[in-house]
Amino acid sequence: MASNNIRSPLSYHFLMINLLILLFISLLHTALATTSSSQTDNANYIEIACNSTTYPQECYKSLLPYTSKIKANPQKLCRTSLSITLKAAKNASSTVSNILKQKGLTRLEAAIMKDCIVNIKDSLAELMQSLDAMDHLSGLDKEFQIDNIKTWLSAALTDENTCMDGFEGEVISTIVKQKIRNIVLKIARLTSNSLSLINSFTYY
Repeated sequence: MASNNIRSPLSYHFLMINLLILLFISLLHTALATTSSSQTDNANYIEIACNSTTYPQECYKSLLPYTSKIKANPQKLCRTSLSITLKAAKNASSTVSNILKQKGLTRLEAAIMKDCIVNIKDSLAELMQSLDAMDHLSGLDKEFQIDNIKTWLSAALTDENTCMDGFEGEVISTIVKQKIRNIVLKIARLTSNSLSLINSFTYY
């Protein structure tokens, strides 16, 4: 009889532990399913938003890693896009500057690249103004602020295209030309996509 009295509490505790484990696993599965569903919804939101841009595939690819940050918030979507574009422009400016320092460039190549760097730096300034305005988007003049962002992004896109135009029709190394064009084309597409997202942005 004493032996049965000992086993009974142990069996009860063993049963309770199993039940708690099963409950924990159930709650974990529910949480994971909810998170997965939320991430899918956020990814779908980004995909739909990117469909309105000039380069939807590039847009979706660049923004997808930030789904949990963007969620389904249009202002965060635009801000993230601007931030990605600004970072790419900074990298482009640094890369072109490093290429300019390389030996073996002709005077014409160096002159064109210097002009390109000036255009990229102008673009950088305009992208920074756009991002700063997006970070401080508030008050009754939101429409005016959005219009300013559109103006700066349009100017940045013009500067980027001007840089690429400088390599057209000139006697310049194909390797140098292609390398620069690929770099600047990337930020031009990101800028164009950011402008498209801003154009679709609802601020009310």
